Amino acid sequence: MSQLLNAMQKFSAAEEFFDFLGVDYVPQVVQVNRLHILKRFQQYIGRDPVPEGLSAEAELEAYKAKLQQSYQDFVESNSVAEKVFKVFQDKAGVQTVSVNKLKQTLVERGTA
Repeated sequence: MSQLLNAMQKFSAAEEFFDFLGVDYVPQVVQVNRLHILKRFQQYIGRDPVPEGLSAEAELEAYKAKLQQSYQDFVESNSVAEKVFKVFQDKAGVQTVSVNKLKQTLVERGTA
């Protein structure tokens, strides 16, 4: 594992990633979307891993670009629209029940 990844594994706040990688940000955007941005950052790294063997500078730039892209997703959009977490992917976390199904359930329970 590279020294860069070792350093990032120790971070406990989203702002640490931004400061370390040199990504400019608006604190309010990060405060509201911190988990979503970091999850998206992880997704971008997973889809297109930073190649091993890069120079330290090239590796830093590669991670910086992925974090900038993740951040920009939430500057231009929001967490509900981006659907980073499963709860937002499952029909926006909403379950529906038809009136007929509800009536059937009530009849079966003898409460109708």
